Parts: sequence; structure tokens; C-alpha cells
Amino acid sequence: MALLTLSNAHLAFGHVPLLDGADFSLESGERVGLIGRNGTGKSSLLKILAGMDRPDDGVLQVQSGVRVVYVPQEPHFDETKTVFDTVAEGVAEARALRARFEAHAPGDDLDALQTRLEALDGWTWEQRVDQTLQRLRLDPAGVISQLSGGTKKRVALARALVEQPDVLLLDEPTNHLDLDAIDWLAGLLKAFRGALVLITHDRAFLDDVATRIVELDRGNLHGYPGNFAAFEAAKQRELEAEALANARFDKLLAQEEVWIRKGVEARRTRSVARVQRLMKLREEHRARREQQGKVRLDIDRGSASGKLVAELEGVSKSFAGKPVVSDFSAIFLRRDKVGLVGPNGAGKTTLLKLILGQLAPDSGTVRTGANLQVAYFDQMREVLDDEKTLADTISPGSEWIEIGSQRKHVMSYLGDFLFAPQRANSPVKSLSGGERNRLLLARLFARPANVLVLDEPTNDLDIETLELLEELLQDYDGTVFLVSHDRRFVDNVVTSTVVAEGEGRWREYEGGIADWQAQAARAAALEAASRPAPAAKSAQPAAAPAAPRRSNKLSYKDQRELDELPAKIEALEAEQAQLAALIGGTALYTESPQRIAEVTARHAQIEDELMGLLERWEALSGR
Repeated sequence: MALLTLSNAHLAFGHVPLLDGADFSLESGERVGLIGRNGTGKSSLLKILAGMDRPDDGVLQVQSGVRVVYVPQEPHFDETKTVFDTVAEGVAEARALRARFEAHAPGDDLDALQTRLEALDGWTWEQRVDQTLQRLRLDPAGVISQLSGGTKKRVALARALVEQPDVLLLDEPTNHLDLDAIDWLAGLLKAFRGALVLITHDRAFLDDVATRIVELDRGNLHGYPGNFAAFEAAKQRELEAEALANARFDKLLAQEEVWIRKGVEARRTRSVARVQRLMKLREEHRARREQQGKVRLDIDRGSASGKLVAELEGVSKSFAGKPVVSDFSAIFLRRDKVGLVGPNGAGKTTLLKLILGQLAPDSGTVRTGANLQVAYFDQMREVLDDEKTLADTISPGSEWIEIGSQRKHVMSYLGDFLFAPQRANSPVKSLSGGERNRLLLARLFARPANVLVLDEPTNDLDIETLELLEELLQDYDGTVFLVSHDRRFVDNVVTSTVVAEGEGRWREYEGGIADWQAQAARAAALEAASRPAPAAKSAQPAAAPAAPRRSNKLSYKDQRELDELPAKIEALEAEQAQLAALIGGTALYTESPQRIAEVTARHAQIEDELMGLLERWEALSGR
């Protein structure tokens, strides 16, 4: 039997239906990833499952005795309390009952109190809190007001876990967490014995944790077994089938519209049934909720910077005697996409300021390039004024905005970021977290810049917007410095990664996070292999001379193959893009079924061919 079941749920804000007859059930031990566009109602759905809000219509059934605990995206605390007292709020009932039992005021039913205390495991609530704090690596004496955003997330999770829930509902649990904390949280959730529903846009985290993906799309919930990678494959097949069905429907509707508009003779002989069918088709077309539009991202690239962006030689910086950057040297050139990775508090912001010449080093030299125009994406959204309208935030005092050589009306520009025209005069404070990030991106991209500094731009953005932002940054002509703990996003964007290795040491690695981890693992293995083996106690015969190392130099044939591979890969990618455009459009589906099958089969085949060529290129390059 399901732990909780939501049936035929309806929920609307104004004229926009967020839930339109949605159904959902959660079984014991499931870990469900809830995904969907910003503003589609995911957080509202989570609150309904938690019993905090009610749908306009529909029924939520929770199995008797099941404890459901909800952790919001931005948890609220009494900032003056200690971590221990805050986490102990999760056992408030047990704490109060035990205090009441120990005081045993006249008239109290001690048997009933004892029964309830045993049911809540209330006799040992202190031990439960202590064990949870140790497990989540929290200092019980810490004061909430002095904690970082990531530590506050752990406190909120600890407060939820001490309640020993059967169902745990988490809204964006990875926000403000660094890579190590995200890995730790994934391990914790996989070991959690209850059922889990979480909202997150971190695709690598979903791949690691989820056993089922549920997508909220146009008011309905669609479930997909497996992790996010399995969902992506299934969703692509569904979208192709939906596009084909819609194209057939639209063709039939167009034929009927032509028929109904024929001359007088045709109208005399038309059948009542056919007219009724046309009316039904029109009604179905009006009722069909098209897939939401895509964010259209463009950027004012400003004038080109010089080839050199920054050169650092032996740079060091300390604060209060603590080294934040120690003897760091690097060169950053135009079009470099650089990821900065490290624990919260490692000094990523300090290093960025040193690179851009905004902070003087204690020692070493920094040389910045000419004509740098820097635009910042602020993690805490401090540049947004809650009282300003969206239009004034983007283009204060003007209805028009200049982006490179283009001139756009501010309403049209906001529409590119999925803000309806009627919302242009709404205040910023009315936006959700994801919408605030979209507005900040719109503001950022409207400024001329040849260097982008993006500090956690992925927080609260939906997955489709993330993918579009990835494409924009990949094609961007300028230089990007990216601070993010979203592994997939970093891997898809950056050309190199600067990693904090402790005690102020920073090192640059080629590629993204996955490449850094692979290179670091290889370096550790080589270092371990180079250590001399401990001397044997008894005499051993001398080792035979080592065989001469075989040269890794490529043969003429292999070198020629390596030289030709980039052109082959580029040609396949171009063909793949052309076929994807065909599949994504409607013209293809008016052709014969054989042609449709040929195109889709070739599109799938190219992916395999590309992977083969890329693996071969990597193997030859490695030699």
C-alpha cells in the first residue's frame, strides 16, 4: 500500500492551472526526483503532499501513522538559538511530554503520557539529537546567526531527521552546498530508510540518488522509472511522438477547415456529423496545452578584449595570518572558460578578485589585459531591488534596450526570458527563486561585457534553462569565470578548472570536474607507485634490468587518422544538428512513414558513431 496518494488534484493561480487532474503515489523506500519548469508548481505540490496547503480540488490520502516531514528551500530559524536547540525543535512534542511526565502535575494521566512517550521514543530524545548532530557534522554549541548557508541547510535536515520521518520532502536541498557536502548528502539520502521526494535541478545529483523521476508538465505528473539519464532518453522519445501526433492532428484540422469553407454547393451537401466533428476538433485544439516556450538567451558581448585577460605569477594573499591563495601562477586568455571549485570558504571570491585586478596580492604579480569589460552574476541577488518593476530592473527609464547591434523593446526582451508582458510592471518581490535568477540573467546579458563572472548561476534554474545557458556560454566569444557546484553544468561549459587543494594552494586542471577528479586520481596512483617499497628483511637477488620502455610515438597511419578525426567529428555533428532540427519541426511528419523512420534511425546512429570517433580521438591523443 502506498504511503501517500494524491488523486485528481487541481490547483490554479489566477487563470494558470498548475495542477490539472494530477495523480501521484509514493511507495515505501522510493526516492523520487520531482522536476519541471520554474513556476509550474513543484513547491506548491510538495506543500500539498506535506499537508501544509490544500488543492482546489482532489484528495490526499496518507497511510495511518505515517510521519511526513517537509524541509523548505529557504528554512527559517530563530537566529539567536544554538544548533542543538534548533535541531531539538524536531522532537518538541517528545521533549514537552517528558518534561510534563517528570513534573507529573495533579490530574495528569501518567499511563497515557508514558504510552505516548514510548511511541515517540521520547525517553532518549537528547541522545537522538546528539547522534544526528554527529552524523551531520554539526557543532551543537554553534549559533544559527553565525552559520553559512550550507551549514544552515544541514541544520534544517538534522531537524527533520530527528523526527524519524517515514516520508521526507526536500525542496532544493543542494543549494548553497559545496561538492563535498553534495556527495555527503547523496550518501545520506541513499542510506535513508524512509521514502523521499526531492525537488532539484542538479542532474548529477538526480542520477546518483533518484530511483524514479516525476515531471510536472502542463499541469500533469508523468513518472519515469530510473534516474535522470533514463528519464532524458524516455522523454526524448515522448516528445518526438507528441510532435508527430500534433502534426497529424493539425493536418486533419486544416483539411476540415478547407472543406467547411467550400462554396454553396458543398454547404448544401455537407453532413451534420462532419460539421460536428470539425467543432470537436476546434475544441480539442483550443484545449491542447502546448509545451511551454523556451528561454531565448542572447548576450551583448561588448567590444573584444585583448588576447591576454590575466597573468598571475607567484601570487599570495592571506587574511588574519591565514593563507587564502599561496604562490599561485596561471595565464588566462580570451575565450577561456574557467571553473573555480572548492569548499565554501576556500577563497574562490578572493581568487577571482586577484585575477581581475580588483584586489592587490601580498606578494607576486598580477597583469591584466586591455579593454576588459566585466559583468557579474551575484549569487545572493543583492543587485535586485525588491520594490522595482521587472522593466525598470532591465532598462531603467527607457522602454528600449540595446543588445549589441540590436534594439529591442523591454517587453519583448523580458519575453525572451519567459516573463509575460503583463508581468513587466510587477515588482521583483513577487518573483520565485527561479524567476529571480532568470531576471538576473536577463539583466546581466543586457550589459556589454567580454568577461563574465558567474557565481552560482544554476541555483533555482530549471533543467531546460540550464541546458540553454550551457549552450550560450559554450558559444560565447569572451571569457567566463564560473563558480558552481553543479558538476554537469561545469563539465559542459569549462575548458579548465582551478581547484582549491587546501592551505591556500590552488591548481589548474584541463577540463571540468570529472577531468580534474580523473587527473587527480592518476596523479595519486603514480605517486603511490613511485614510493620505494620497504626493504626486505632477508637478502634478495638483484632485480633484473628493466625492459626498455616502448615508445608511445604514433605511427604515420595513426597520426594521419588523428589529424583527420576533428573534421569527421565536425561533419557528423553538423549532420546531427540538421536531423535534430527536422525531428523538432513539423514538416517531417507530413512526409511518408518510411522517411520519418529513416531520419530518426539515422539520428540515433550518429550518436553511436560520434561516441566511437570521440573515444578513438581520446585514445590516440593520450598516446
